[in-house]
Amino acid sequence: MSFANADEVYAYLNRFLNFERKLEPTAYRLDRMFALKELFGAPDEAYEIWHVTGSKGKGSTATMIASILRETGARVGLYTSPHLLSFTERIAVDGSPVDEGTLIRSAEELEAGLRGRAPEDFPGGEAPTYFELLTMLGFLCFRAAGCTHAVVEVGLGGRLDSTNVVKPAAAFITTVELEHTELLGDTIPKIAYEKAGIIKPGVPAYSSAWRPEARVVIRGAAAERGAPLRELDEEADLLGVRIGRRGTHFGLSLRDDGLRAACGAGQGAWELFTPLIGEVQARNAALVALGMLDRGIAPKAIAEGLAKARIRARFEIVEGKPLVVLDGAHTADSTAACARDFATALGPQGVLLFGCAKDKDPAGMAAALRPVASRAFITKPGTFKESEPARIAEAFRAAGYETILEPETGAAAELALRAAEAAGLPLLVTGSFYLCAEVAAALAKVGRY
Repeated sequence: MSFANADEVYAYLNRFLNFERKLEPTAYRLDRMFALKELFGAPDEAYEIWHVTGSKGKGSTATMIASILRETGARVGLYTSPHLLSFTERIAVDGSPVDEGTLIRSAEELEAGLRGRAPEDFPGGEAPTYFELLTMLGFLCFRAAGCTHAVVEVGLGGRLDSTNVVKPAAAFITTVELEHTELLGDTIPKIAYEKAGIIKPGVPAYSSAWRPEARVVIRGAAAERGAPLRELDEEADLLGVRIGRRGTHFGLSLRDDGLRAACGAGQGAWELFTPLIGEVQARNAALVALGMLDRGIAPKAIAEGLAKARIRARFEIVEGKPLVVLDGAHTADSTAACARDFATALGPQGVLLFGCAKDKDPAGMAAALRPVASRAFITKPGTFKESEPARIAEAFRAAGYETILEPETGAAAELALRAAEAAGLPLLVTGSFYLCAEVAAALAKVGRY
């Protein structure tokens, strides 16, 4: 089969869309991915890999690492999810979505390898999933593009995620929160166990997990596998975090004498900046700076890479009338952080457009966002994720919001944009990356994105 364009590649992959919609536990395994790796000649072993997981901030962290590696002169692939406007955003090379020629060549290699193979030809008698094939396509693209390095973000969990067939140079674990409890477990230790699954024997690991019960699990996994572990809260202090509309400034005070000397901070703090907005982004940047410095990356490359890193829908400000904030927060903790950053950067009040998948905690998120909004437009987060907007609306009414329910996403976005403009307030779009994607697409149609 040949493909004419990226849309045809996406349509081909969508034939395998059997996991992200239903989240069936039987699809959550690694044997099929190892079989694919063997089938395609282990493309992920053609370049150095940096592996990133966490409940919140893993996409931002992966983006920062990739930006820093580019500053060293490396040709860098970046595999992340989800995407906003085009699935090619998930497979980036040197900071841009993979070019169509490389994508098509790699997709044709993928299709040719799968041609004629039935589900029973794979372990467990099941065909590969959409995410498994997308991951393998990313690996093939990076090999075809001549990447020397790749930064790979875990899709879900870690231990059994499709990406966990790689042999990384380093592993990064960001914060651990309750998420995807039907698959990862219903406690912080259980979820931390899944995240710590990316730690490989002898491979350096770096963690910004702050909950004691998560840290115990991560430390245990690292010790068991003989992996050197540096924890952000043991290694450094963040000083003078300053959040504004243009980004986040902070000082990083390292406790290790060797690292402090390496960054040239002397007895003071290493002053760093990221255009990504928020307290959590300061922690993400600090974790990345710690890990990259420890791996021997020059402090100048680290500082410049952090200052150039950009990612969509992570407290992304879209200027105009009304000003729009796109934030893919989808847990109570992450929406609380979003609300704090909103108040700091933009003021005490906004209009809210909210939608989330049915497995999330709308009541917790409603409570978290209440300090910065009293009016909420409730909708579906697009069509990709199952949602219960009527139940969500009830949770927001119970939390004291003036609540407007409009299940159709496009119509809700239009209503919310008009209301925010009329009130002279920013519009905060949150609860789901998929909702952010719908609003980004609507803004793109009128030349605002």
